[in-house]
Amino acid sequence: MQKKISIVVPCYNEAEALPILYRALMDITQKMTDYEFEFVLVNDGSTDDTLKTMRMLSQQDARVFYYSFSRNFGKEAGLLCGLKNATGDYVVTMDADMQDPPELLPQMAQILESGDYDNVASRRVTRKGEPKIRSFFARRFYKMMRKMTEIEIADGARDFRMMNRAMVDSIIALGEYNRFSKGIFAWVGYRTKWLEFENVQRSAGETKWNFWQLLRYSIDGMVNFSNAPIRISSVMGIIMTMVSFIAIIFEIIRALLYHDPVAGWPSLVCIITFIGGIQLFCMGIMGQYISKTYMEVKHRPHYIVGETNNEECEKNG
Repeated sequence: MQKKISIVVPCYNEAEALPILYRALMDITQKMTDYEFEFVLVNDGSTDDTLKTMRMLSQQDARVFYYSFSRNFGKEAGLLCGLKNATGDYVVTMDADMQDPPELLPQMAQILESGDYDNVASRRVTRKGEPKIRSFFARRFYKMMRKMTEIEIADGARDFRMMNRAMVDSIIALGEYNRFSKGIFAWVGYRTKWLEFENVQRSAGETKWNFWQLLRYSIDGMVNFSNAPIRISSVMGIIMTMVSFIAIIFEIIRALLYHDPVAGWPSLVCIITFIGGIQLFCMGIMGQYISKTYMEVKHRPHYIVGETNNEECEKNG
């Protein structure tokens, strides 16, 4: 009996890139005659013709299933929807912009077939063509994540990977609202084989991620998988308390020796401003955790499917 491979592709405004990806996948999958395929396309509230393109592809190919959200819920919701509706023995997650090379699919399948690994993941070894400042902060992010959390996220790790059914089921079982897939992939464990490749330029369209979106995504990853920011704020609070106590003793001694209690207003204002900034910073950290908890306890669905060609799909996920 042939094994099935499900290819999950979350899309946001990828009307130009999606047909290019589909043709590339056809060229690769037609050579993989030992496997059956299905294509799970998720439209994350696109404002261009992405949905129209998905409808067209589903009419041409009965193996194409599309799920269109009622609005933009984010890439994490798109990945979760795709994983929940994928029925394959192996499940692939990849982007629509061709920066995840489809040519790696046969090698991924071969590695999983060996039985030595449960997951074949990919990572970029170069960031050629990417803005230097973006590359710099990306490397710092991965380094910080490795130090601040107990999970191992490889530098340059992509969402492009092929997983067996056991790993996919474990990921779906995590019902948390605030999701960070790179961290979830690492947290569930399983035996992982890394494939390295050089950076590939987008096939069409423009990136949907600007610097501030990536920064917010990085903060979400740190907050979701580490208590280190809370611990750092606690240590900073202890240090500032000790510094303040020493400063009070110093001022008392100086007043007794030199009888000059009024002098030092500029330095006092600077100290108060500095301590106030530290307090606001620590409150902001706590606010991040509280807001995440607030969203979790609401138990809202991760996404709402407004349209699909799969009648068995659950509309709220």
